[in-house]
Amino acid sequence: MAFLLLFRFDMLMKMESNYILLIRKIDEFIRKYYKNQLIRGLLYTLAALGTYFILIVLLEYFSWFNTGTRSVLFYTFLISALYITGRYIVIPILHISRLGKIINHVQAANIIGIHFKEVKDVLLNTLQLHQIEQNADESWDLIQAGIDQKIKQLQPVHFADAVDLKKNKKYLPYALPPVIFLLVALLIAPSILLHLQNESLITTKCSKDRLHLPSKC
Repeated sequence: MAFLLLFRFDMLMKMESNYILLIRKIDEFIRKYYKNQLIRGLLYTLAALGTYFILIVLLEYFSWFNTGTRSVLFYTFLISALYITGRYIVIPILHISRLGKIINHVQAANIIGIHFKEVKDVLLNTLQLHQIEQNADESWDLIQAGIDQKIKQLQPVHFADAVDLKKNKKYLPYALPPVIFLLVALLIAPSILLHLQNESLITTKCSKDRLHLPSKC
């Protein structure tokens, strides 16, 4: 009798360990899912802010804006930079660290199922059976055995492979040109960027002390 109880306990512990391993695989997918968002967000940020910054530099260099126009351009860029950085960089970093609202295991299973259609129903059913098991008063062993059987079907599948980080390469043509332009400008014609910096300093000083610098405002 004691041997049977010990054997049953050992089997149940093994089944529970298999489920924990399954959850770890889903968590690995979730981390990679947000890592992919972070990489894409970095490329979005470089493309958007880099392009807008270059536009401001060229407009300021070839034109002469008054204080009001410079202030609008500056604060528009600042607000855009804060929003884009927060939306596409800070939030994914928080999600990777499991902070904030992140997708749950069922939502992750649905996303995984889009890429691995052959395991979608099995994966969702396994999560549902485990939830039923937590609330079941009877047939506990039968449900646990069903879960373990489905987990074995899922073992060969690497859920994290559902996220292909290499697909982000298609965004490089949008992110690299602004970066290359700025680097080349710094090497060949740094006066363009220095001109913008000097004008920005004048604008800031004028906005703080209009009465003392009327001629530059």
